[in-house]
Amino acid sequence: MKNLLDIQNLKTYFYLEEQVLKAVDDVSFSIRTKEIVAIVGESGCGKSTVALSILNLISSPGKIVDGKINFNDVDILKLGNKQLRKIRGNDISMIFQEPLSCLNPTLTIGNQILEAIFTHKSTSKAQAYKDTIDMLKTVGLPDQERIFNTYPHQLSGGMQQRAMIAMALITKPQLLIADEPTTALDVTIQAQILSLLKTLQRKLNMSILLITHDLSIVAQVAQRIIVMYGGEIVEEADAKQVFVNPLHPYTEALLKSVPDFKKGKDKLEVIPGSVPNPAEFPTGCRFHPRCREADRICKKVKPGLFEVKKQHLVRCLKR
Repeated sequence: MKNLLDIQNLKTYFYLEEQVLKAVDDVSFSIRTKEIVAIVGESGCGKSTVALSILNLISSPGKIVDGKINFNDVDILKLGNKQLRKIRGNDISMIFQEPLSCLNPTLTIGNQILEAIFTHKSTSKAQAYKDTIDMLKTVGLPDQERIFNTYPHQLSGGMQQRAMIAMALITKPQLLIADEPTTALDVTIQAQILSLLKTLQRKLNMSILLITHDLSIVAQVAQRIIVMYGGEIVEEADAKQVFVNPLHPYTEALLKSVPDFKKGKDKLEVIPGSVPNPAEFPTGCRFHPRCREADRICKKVKPGLFEVKKQHLVRCLKR
């Protein structure tokens, strides 16, 4: 199956007065057509910066300093603003974790979706209205005519997120980037939104890049998982392999910190320490200060990302 998105050696840094923050440091991965890929890791590992880099939305003091982002064999980083606007919100759409902060409080839900249509499509008002009502129904919002005329603050968190999804999908994008789409929602609504995304992915034949810190979420939807730490990919594999046979100590630690009510875990394991400052990464392996298996060589030698099993990549000297 062909790659829809192919990222090669991406480096996105933030230049402060006295520091350079290496938020994304030499990251490479691809997403195939009709595939759901998840990027997981703690806050500060570079996940969201990858997402914004894909859309070339890094603003000062941030800068994409190296790499290629090929979408449909076109390097996004070489496109001008006019060409980028044709891709953003049309071929590639994005939804965020706080829908209320992204929705315009002065416009009704319907008018915001219509605006997305008219920005990218040439169609009549009648057809745009029909498409909007149909999409509101598709994402599971009841009484679509009423929702069309409702303002964002009049909706619950779950309904706001469904409205955001409707707006993102109205142009039928090839790739949807979902950045922590369920963080602000309760567990029941989380499950509904994830189920909805998976259903829509099949219905619209699109690819999804799901970004989250919660491994229990990706188990339900992702086909492939990328684990990030300290601005780097530390493990990448088929979702089943990551859960059944995690190879990087960081991935193992993340899995042990997830509640498992079936096994009756009454105490969760924690990862000691915190994510390193991207301006002062430790020498050698970036995870070694927090790793229970680290020894002298881990502090000195920086590991590469290697395929240790078929289509299972790991950045660890002991694997």
